[in-house]
Amino acid sequence: MKILVTGGLGFIGSHTVVELQNEGYEVVIIDDCSNADEKVLDGIETITGKRPLFEKIDLKEKAKVEDFFKRYQDVEGVIHFAASKAVGESVVKPLLYYENNIGTLVYLLKELAKKNKASVIFSSSCTVYGQADEMPITESAPVKTAESPYGNTKQMGEEIIFDTCKVTPSLNAIALRYFNPMGAHPSVEIGELPVGVPQNLVPFITQTGMGLRNELSVFGDDYPTPDGTAVRDYIYVVDLAKAHVLALKRLIEGKNEENYEVFNVGTGKGSSVLEVIQSFERVSGKKLNYKIVPRRAGDITTAYADTTKANEVLGWKSQYSLDEAMKSAWDWEQKIRS
Repeated sequence: MKILVTGGLGFIGSHTVVELQNEGYEVVIIDDCSNADEKVLDGIETITGKRPLFEKIDLKEKAKVEDFFKRYQDVEGVIHFAASKAVGESVVKPLLYYENNIGTLVYLLKELAKKNKASVIFSSSCTVYGQADEMPITESAPVKTAESPYGNTKQMGEEIIFDTCKVTPSLNAIALRYFNPMGAHPSVEIGELPVGVPQNLVPFITQTGMGLRNELSVFGDDYPTPDGTAVRDYIYVVDLAKAHVLALKRLIEGKNEENYEVFNVGTGKGSSVLEVIQSFERVSGKKLNYKIVPRRAGDITTAYADTTKANEVLGWKSQYSLDEAMKSAWDWEQKIRS
């Protein structure tokens, strides 16, 4: 069975391609390489023994999306990662995020709606909950007004898929609302490789640990949390990738109860920014240079998942601890800088 992975050279996408190929799926990747490198294909091939098909396409170009589906009529499932994903940047460049994250999704769904049967896994986010009223966050928590354009594109993306599924019986979809991915494949053949200044905490930590960054900025120490820094649910990227494969199988095997479903994917445990820094210091044996700076626009106080639904319905559970995931991230950083 042929599966399209958009943004498949990216951090989560590449790890998901590995898990798909390990399960025997044939994978074709679409990526515009705006935030990824074609060399990632080499890492995927080294791990799995098979090189996925690759098409360098900008999904904002509608004609190219249409042409792709004419040439790959045997694609039966799509895992859609391709999107801009930095909260802070989205606040500064909202139109870029709306064009890239919403327009591309619409073009994909238009093509999938033409098929006799299609399955879609959507890369959603815990940002759809905003600052939730209760912890841990369940799937029934209200979707609040987004704190950032990025979060808004994930909310809108879910609504667009839901509305499309409602009138397209041939289309089945699952939105995975995941929390904060981190780490690298145990082989250290693939990992998080941000272009320019990292937007995520963990690669900024590891780059600072390597001396590539002078210091890490901790945005705020006056949050109502045990140590004053923001709390998030950090999930190991390989655990997250496996959740995508299980979600896809659920749709392909017709086990879904509705043609649009939602699952949280996280560890169920919150860790503060300072706790993540301490994890790095434990696994690396290094002291990290950091300073407290003012809060950042669009950030919330606390978010961690209730994973009961994913555990019981998908049969998925996170396996790796924060320290284990951090160790893989540090191993990866050292490898790519050696």
